[in-house]
Amino acid sequence: MRYFIELAYNGNNYHGWQIQKNNISIEEVLEYCLSKLLKRSINLIGAGRTDSGVHALQMFAHFDFEKNIEISLVDKLNRFLPKSIKVFRIFMVKNNAHARFDVIKRTYEYHILLQKDPFCYKMNWQLSGVKLNIQKMNQASEFLIKNTDFSIFCKKNKSSTKNCILYKAYWDLYGNKLCFTIEANRFLRNMVRSIVGTIIKIGIEKLSIEDFIKIIKNNNRNLLGSSAPPYGLFLVKIIYNNKIY
Repeated sequence: MRYFIELAYNGNNYHGWQIQKNNISIEEVLEYCLSKLLKRSINLIGAGRTDSGVHALQMFAHFDFEKNIEISLVDKLNRFLPKSIKVFRIFMVKNNAHARFDVIKRTYEYHILLQKDPFCYKMNWQLSGVKLNIQKMNQASEFLIKNTDFSIFCKKNKSSTKNCILYKAYWDLYGNKLCFTIEANRFLRNMVRSIVGTIIKIGIEKLSIEDFIKIIKNNNRNLLGSSAPPYGLFLVKIIYNNKIY
């Protein structure tokens, strides 16, 4: 039988979701705890691969197990797991449901603090004393939604296609906190952080919207801004096709 597991995590102490040879990952820790409690080797397939230091308010993975899973497993897992990882629920799905391929939308948020805060620096990018033109930043984000080829914002990987469909991309200011929300059918490696770093250049008026559009159309990655740091990035929502249930 196939099960989905829904969880959240603070990514500061992990080298991303995916298991690696020499670095600790979310997937490795969760697989270890599940395997111990279920008394058999568990292989997880995640909804995506968050990078080192990136957080998730909502993440899903699937695994197969031959027996019915008791509700109490969630509580047992949360006692066993480190404080940086929390499981919300484990539920049965159709046997052909896939945590990655059945996703229809993913939403990320990038959080920026516009003043120094010693208690939040590991969960936000701090840009204290910086004046940003948020109107221009939103104008640039509107252009992104019209675009489909995001190869310029992607680190080199094995993905054969660099096309994504964006549904949302906008900036909101809440007091001294700035939040960028972006929703798409899929994301490329480093894509959100690269977009944020470049649009910040527009916000501080070191890059014009016209030049931003030219950079994308000419696919000139050398003119992009530096990628924003990982600790301000959150995977916040994953939406599945109803056929999985």
